[in-house]
Amino acid sequence: MTFHDNAHVDVGRVSTSGGGGGRGGKLALGGGAGGLIVLVLALLLGGDPGSLLGGLSGATDQTLDPGSSAVDGDLAVKCRNGADANRDVDCRVVYTAGSLDDVWTAQLPAQTGVAYDAPAVRLFSGAVNTGCGNATSDVGPFYCPADSTAYFDTSFFQLLTDRFGANDGALAQEYVVAHEFGHHLQNQLGDIGRAQRDPQGATSQAVRTELQADCYAGIWANRAVTQPAPDGGAPILKPLTDTDIRDALSAASAVGDDRIQRSAGARVNPEGWTHGSSEQRQKWFLAGYTTGQVQACDTYSARNLDSPPALR
Repeated sequence: MTFHDNAHVDVGRVSTSGGGGGRGGKLALGGGAGGLIVLVLALLLGGDPGSLLGGLSGATDQTLDPGSSAVDGDLAVKCRNGADANRDVDCRVVYTAGSLDDVWTAQLPAQTGVAYDAPAVRLFSGAVNTGCGNATSDVGPFYCPADSTAYFDTSFFQLLTDRFGANDGALAQEYVVAHEFGHHLQNQLGDIGRAQRDPQGATSQAVRTELQADCYAGIWANRAVTQPAPDGGAPILKPLTDTDIRDALSAASAVGDDRIQRSAGARVNPEGWTHGSSEQRQKWFLAGYTTGQVQACDTYSARNLDSPPALR
């Protein structure tokens, strides 16, 4: 999915500074709400479980300087239009966030009666201090409910391709951004806490929470090419192609729990799942994409996560 070359968004809504006031300055795994939220929700797109936990454990041994995690470069200078977003990965995140704002500003109140409150978006490199505690790039992109911020180290996108075999197309990367915004929608709608109450297992609330965020990402893909901007301007994205959808599905598949377990040299163990299988993640994305409806994303009521009602 590519942007129209002359498209413009509010680049200033994305920050490249370090962190948003961590609680106590350290992330304690298994100790306190911040550590649990990052462990459950920030696992979204990271590496194998062993390396992820090792990276998080390392973060507990240091106090991070919020300013040290800033991404080089001035976004206002390098992200002037859609053509820049098509060339530069940081700008692609910025413009995807703008498109997500356009879609959810209209669709969330229309479909749920809840006004959309845009999350903050922060680009970082290496490490960042957040409202959920300190985190490193090892956790991958993540959303912190405590400060309503989606965090992205865009070097992850290359890892997604090189290590997990996802396509390197634009929509594969944009899907990641849309998924994190999906967690913000869950925060607004009061569902984000379900993952903490039942954090592991093939049919757990954690898995249902992640699959719903995939479904919300699909809704964005459905609506983004037709939803006018709030000021009545044209959509900033060009129509999707079959290749675009394959790219998104490849990213969803690459970060399925079963695939990550295999890549770590472990057997597939559904009892340890936190995000769902590759096939489930693809299907729930498609449920959102084919319908464009929030009601199609009710993973919490679904009896069979392998078969979303919208796809039957």
